[in-house]
Amino acid sequence: MTGDEKIAKISVVGVGMRSHAGIASSMFSALAAENINIVMISTSEIKISVVVDEKYLELGVRALHKAFNMEQA
Repeated sequence: MTGDEKIAKISVVGVGMRSHAGIASSMFSALAAENINIVMISTSEIKISVVVDEKYLELGVRALHKAFNMEQA
């Protein structure tokens, strides 16, 4: 078993994900546009989480805020 302490989890959460197609695609595209490699993906009906290198946490969150028009949130 190996471990890595320099990782971070970023999640997109919302009940509306059940009825809105393309949320995962938008999330993955936004991260890819910033050259952020996804190490692991976990999904549920209302949440998509990804694990990325810790150094990309802030960049990833900012990219997702922009992709989902939440820059003022």
